Amino acid sequence: MTKNATIQVGSLNRRQVTISIAIIGVMFFMFGFVSWVNAILIPYFKIACELNNFQAYLVTFAFYISYFIMSVPASYLLKSTGFKRGMMTGFWIMAAGAFLFVPAAATRTYGIFLVALFILGTGLAILQTAANPYITILGPKERAAQRISIMGICNKAAGILAPLIFAAVVLRATDSDLFRQLPLMSEAQKDAALDELISRVIVPYICVGVFLFLLGLMIRFSPLPDIDTEQESPEIRQANEGKSGILQFPHLVLGAVAIFLHVGTQVIAIDTIIGYAGSMNIPLLEAKVFPSYTLFCTICGYVTGILLIPKFISQVKALQICTMLGTLFSLLIIFAKGQISLLGHQADISIWFVVLLGLANSLIWAGIWPLALEGLGKFTKLGASVLIMGLSGNAILPVIYGHFADLHGLREAYWVLVPCYLYLVYYAVYGHRVRHWSVKSSEGKVAVQ
Repeated sequence: MTKNATIQVGSLNRRQVTISIAIIGVMFFMFGFVSWVNAILIPYFKIACELNNFQAYLVTFAFYISYFIMSVPASYLLKSTGFKRGMMTGFWIMAAGAFLFVPAAATRTYGIFLVALFILGTGLAILQTAANPYITILGPKERAAQRISIMGICNKAAGILAPLIFAAVVLRATDSDLFRQLPLMSEAQKDAALDELISRVIVPYICVGVFLFLLGLMIRFSPLPDIDTEQESPEIRQANEGKSGILQFPHLVLGAVAIFLHVGTQVIAIDTIIGYAGSMNIPLLEAKVFPSYTLFCTICGYVTGILLIPKFISQVKALQICTMLGTLFSLLIIFAKGQISLLGHQADISIWFVVLLGLANSLIWAGIWPLALEGLGKFTKLGASVLIMGLSGNAILPVIYGHFADLHGLREAYWVLVPCYLYLVYYAVYGHRVRHWSVKSSEGKVAVQ
């Protein structure tokens, strides 16, 4: 078999599957590192570029709106180039975005930072469009949530490290004093201080860009096989007979909405927690660890899923439990009040329910993907791109949160989570079983069955 050969999943031996999972695991680690560093970029840019809450959360908007714009083109790119060349292209596009941080920092221009983040997100959209269906079909479907949970550990472990490494490299022990003195400085002094602050990202992002370029090269010449998703079993071919478009799969469309809401709630839980801690008078250098707490809870959920699915609990049941926990924790963020001391932090108890959203979110992504892609056959790549478009929820929901935070307060803005989790409960319980759109002409209503 040549390096560029396209093979079917059933023809892979155990060693090939293990190597493939390990390589995809490295990719998910990089996805996490580049994505979750946004949790500290938001308060960092808010200070360095003098932004309000809405403007600061444009970091997530610029990064994740690229998923909506680029996911379908990414599926056609992968179809023409294959998985490996497409992944290499994705890493190189990400590298270009990282290098664009240099002129952005040199001029302290927030708009250029947003363009750089959009380019980083574009590359990541290509990689996610390839990697998620790849790991979903790389083995028995009843263990898909288990494999995705392993990838989730790689992703969230990077997410724990990313804010801490960024803070260690970019922030200094004296910055707390600097942040307090900024309002007292003259305009010239403030500009000089902020220019020096923002210039600290130049060297780290040059290093990230070089690493991403080399990683793309490594993927291109790795033993990772290209998998054929165009072939259909006779059962799937018969079930999909007469279907000419992706919108004829209601469980996929409803799943894409679920992905949109899930990823948005996940990013809100991680990227807003530093700002929420700040509202409790917890300084940035102390608050920087809170995203890591949330991600640690997510990893605990992943480990639980790996141990329990499918031997003790089905991936559908795990999805139902997690969505219900998300609804409960969201309400507790809003209504639970009282100061407690935990892990060395004196804070309102509600912030720990934001942390616990990491546990609730842990198995939702892993539960939605195999359910939404089930039975798509030759539509799998395009279906995956539709699900990846749902990642634009990362762009939209944090901005909505930021808007309501400016209007009503940081705690009250968490109300945006409640309807999101209620929809996720619907998909987990019923929506994933919908296989046909139907129109009740007598009532003029569209229904699903």
